[in-house]
Amino acid sequence: MTSDVPFESPHEGPESDVDPMVAAFRHDVHKLRGRSHDAAQEVFRDARVNESVPLGADGDAARLSRPKGAPDETVANHQSPRRLSLVTGGTAVASDRIRASDDAPLDWLVLSTDPEVLHSRWLTSEAAAAYNESVYYPYTSLRFHVLLVAALLDNYRAGHEFADLHLVATPSGPLPDEGRTAAAARGSDAVEPFRTVLWSPVMSLHVTGEPGDRPSAPLGSCPARSFADTWSRLSAHPFDQSCRRWRRLDAQLRRVRSWSTALAYIEDYVAVYGDGDAR
Repeated sequence: MTSDVPFESPHEGPESDVDPMVAAFRHDVHKLRGRSHDAAQEVFRDARVNESVPLGADGDAARLSRPKGAPDETVANHQSPRRLSLVTGGTAVASDRIRASDDAPLDWLVLSTDPEVLHSRWLTSEAAAAYNESVYYPYTSLRFHVLLVAALLDNYRAGHEFADLHLVATPSGPLPDEGRTAAAARGSDAVEPFRTVLWSPVMSLHVTGEPGDRPSAPLGSCPARSFADTWSRLSAHPFDQSCRRWRRLDAQLRRVRSWSTALAYIEDYVAVYGDGDAR
């Protein structure tokens, strides 16, 4: 948590009686429904949604991926909640795979009252991967913003300040036979509840105040769009740098400042180029 001027987030406010970790996964439901915060509903299928996230975790996560202040359009003719991919330049998830009007993915992402189940679902959700944090920043990822909010909140609740936090990068190991499902995430040794923000075939990334002896780099003194700097300072990288494919990914990640954009870039890159020869 930070004590500087709050990010202009509509979600900062008093805590509610909902489990704070559950509230973290439900705080941006209005964006999944293509609605502004002003038009956001307080309840979805009897579940409280669009609530404030305590300890400033939402504003701090927003600072990791978006500039402060009044936003400007950054991509002409793209005023849509659908995320664009930095790898392909097109819409990240095809419309025939995700229908914005279909509430079924929302049920799955929102209605559980078990925060660890919600974490595993957001970590593996293709539906959530289709949306950006803001129509003004279409390469950002709503899914990774929500996962960063949960990781920060869990660390803050454990007593860590933002300056205590590290990015930890570890190999994911072989994926289970059923693939990258929510149930598989909950059973994987590569996934740490709430603090794992990326689980891909190539690597897992975690935000934690307890890095141990794992390859890591500190996030810095305050939240900022610093992914490139943090990635560059990792004490070791989780994939084989002798392979041109992974050197190219490494080079691109040293240029992307927005955290949610960088995490989405890794997933899109692996989806397009495959995960072979990563280790």
